[in-house]
Amino acid sequence: MKVLQIRQRNVPAPADAAAQWSDLAALEPQLVLVFAAAEHMANPALAASLAAAFPDSLRIGCSTAGEIAGDDVDDHSLVLTAIRFAQAQVREARTDLAEMVDSRAAGARLAAQFQGPGLQAVLVFGQGVAINGSALVEGLSSGLPPQAIITGGLAGDGGAFQRTWVLSSAGVSDRQLAAVGLYGDGLRVGHGSFGGWTAFGPARKVTRCENNVLYELDGEPALEIYKRYLGDYAANLPASALLFPFSMVGKDRSSLGLIRTILGVDESNGSLILAGEIDPQGYLKLMHANPNALVDGAQHAAEMARAMVSGEALGILVSCVGRKLVLGGRVDEELEAVADVFGQGCTLTGFYSYGEISPLVPAPGSLPGEACRLHNQTMTITLLAER
Repeated sequence: MKVLQIRQRNVPAPADAAAQWSDLAALEPQLVLVFAAAEHMANPALAASLAAAFPDSLRIGCSTAGEIAGDDVDDHSLVLTAIRFAQAQVREARTDLAEMVDSRAAGARLAAQFQGPGLQAVLVFGQGVAINGSALVEGLSSGLPPQAIITGGLAGDGGAFQRTWVLSSAGVSDRQLAAVGLYGDGLRVGHGSFGGWTAFGPARKVTRCENNVLYELDGEPALEIYKRYLGDYAANLPASALLFPFSMVGKDRSSLGLIRTILGVDESNGSLILAGEIDPQGYLKLMHANPNALVDGAQHAAEMARAMVSGEALGILVSCVGRKLVLGGRVDEELEAVADVFGQGCTLTGFYSYGEISPLVPAPGSLPGEACRLHNQTMTITLLAER
């Protein structure tokens, strides 16, 4: 596998793209990953320029809340990563998301496009605002072979939570979901996902919810309880909600290893709109974080992935925008922690997201693709290599 990467500030005109990206095109990549700020993804020239420079490559990616290249994160940039596989084959799937309630069916439509033997992994990108991410994952998982590893993330728009974009070989859309299937016995796939957030306060019983909308906790309006916890931070909702996600807790009050970010609030009915579904019979606890714990969490995610794949590899990092806000000027530290684990033989790309997709830590005897979930507030890593 050969990998070549470039970061730049502007989108070239279609007539200039082939010359400007000639080094990447010379690799004859089967796959080009593109992570870019929302203003670049919304630029009509981007899809045309990519098609002109890489007419025979699958082109897939999304808008971001920060673009990752190596151990550095930037904003308002464009990162292209060209990948030439020696053994693996790639196949693209895409579909439009009609509305949020279509999320599970949309995932199933993507899965139906990955037919044939040898599917090892699926990398999926979805729009990040009007989507039920956990339903998307459930629909995708239901139609794929159990050994297929599903990873990816939900697009961002710099923290505005207004309009996000997904790129496929067909172009760019704010309604599109896109995925690439990776086939072949020669492919090796590692994955890791870890948070670093700390739960606080009592576990609150979910007493009314519908899919990813939380209406009541302990019989009270969820928004009212949440504002009470946030205090002065409540004045900045929904943006400040990124600093205080929920931990999903089981009936025995033990953590389920899943975090849910609040994407929006509805003052009219006192509800919270979450990034994914929750257990209607479960409990939730509020969470907060400190920078050192988040950096340690990123290192742990890298160690999980590295334990599965050794040697030279491509690392695809999807980290939550909430982590970026907490880390502030120290945000590069979590990327440096990952780079230290992987070493110089690995190329790193990725983005800050509105949701991360990865399997949970596999239980003994489980298959690799089992228990794939939507995560929030995690560093999630996919590590790709060939034998």
